[in-house]
Amino acid sequence: MEELALTNATTASFWRDKRVLLTGHTGFKGSWLTLWLHRLGAKVTGISLPPATAPNLYSEADIGALCRSHFCDIRDASALAELVRAARPDIVFHLAAQPLVRASYKEPLATFGSNVMGTAHVLDALHGLVSTRVAVMVTTDKVYRENGSARPYREDDALGGHDPYSASKAASEIIIASYRDAFLSAQGVAVASARAGNVIGGGDWSEDRLIPDAVRAWQAGQPLEVRRPQAVRPWQHVLEPLDGYLTLAQNLWQQPALAGAYNFGPQANDAVPVRELVEAARAEYGEGEVRYGDGTEGPRESAWLTLDVAKVEQALGVTPRLPLVQAVTQTMAWYRAHREGAEARQLCLADISDFENLALNRSAAPKIRRHAI
Repeated sequence: MEELALTNATTASFWRDKRVLLTGHTGFKGSWLTLWLHRLGAKVTGISLPPATAPNLYSEADIGALCRSHFCDIRDASALAELVRAARPDIVFHLAAQPLVRASYKEPLATFGSNVMGTAHVLDALHGLVSTRVAVMVTTDKVYRENGSARPYREDDALGGHDPYSASKAASEIIIASYRDAFLSAQGVAVASARAGNVIGGGDWSEDRLIPDAVRAWQAGQPLEVRRPQAVRPWQHVLEPLDGYLTLAQNLWQQPALAGAYNFGPQANDAVPVRELVEAARAEYGEGEVRYGDGTEGPRESAWLTLDVAKVEQALGVTPRLPLVQAVTQTMAWYRAHREGAEARQLCLADISDFENLALNRSAAPKIRRHAI
């Protein structure tokens, strides 16, 4: 079998036949990660709620056929623990969450239940499970207490959160560290938290996310409504943090002392205002009306958020592969091709293949894939 190289010497030979538990496998990032792990030869067990939207990548790419799929609410501690024990995972990726800021204002208790207690339930299910050696717990870039400056956040900055989503994820970071230090480290499980920036990529149909909202509006011939055009976020293609999670897991397997918190984000110049991303997406799409708000609509959100990624570069050798312009190009090309009849799974596999080739040859210029049918 051909070796599929990722970054920092991560190869298919490591992942082949590894038992991997992935919570949140029906979500956008979870579906991409399940597909990638299957491509690498891992034996994946997925635990998640059913997909939240129609359409969704889990169904469009038939992700359920690539893993042992279980629909379970991670707030149900006993049901979750039973599934985790049955899976006997070597490696765990925890992605299941209530992932939206605006939804957290509408349902704060459900958000805290999923993101705080759900995370605690996953960690507790690993307590005493002798098979598991690595757990990568995915949180968010929004775990940091706002510092009032434009300095990128580092892993040792104070945690906090104004909105319920951010607060729930900051709280989950404390729980992750507690379980690592109190129980799992002594048990031989290397536990890390992964704090990723805003992701884009084909196959996301979530509500209240910029690119999915744009695609829905423009395909329907309607204007895209943008509430906060000047808000700055660390945008990156979905494959960037997923590559980071895979690389982190392999390094933790080999060097458990690397356990801790890690930021995954783009280079500093790819943290851009919402307006800049929208205009790049509209240029790639070829048409579409946009109505920009004045930043006062809807509940409060941070105006500036960027990440310092020096730690993952130095400790793991992870560096961004796709500049933002290429990430936008691939994302909009994915949606166009899918609308024209291309299969979702094949579109994702093509993007993964291109990304792996970039990792093999770091000096290579990014290849513009337009998903011609």
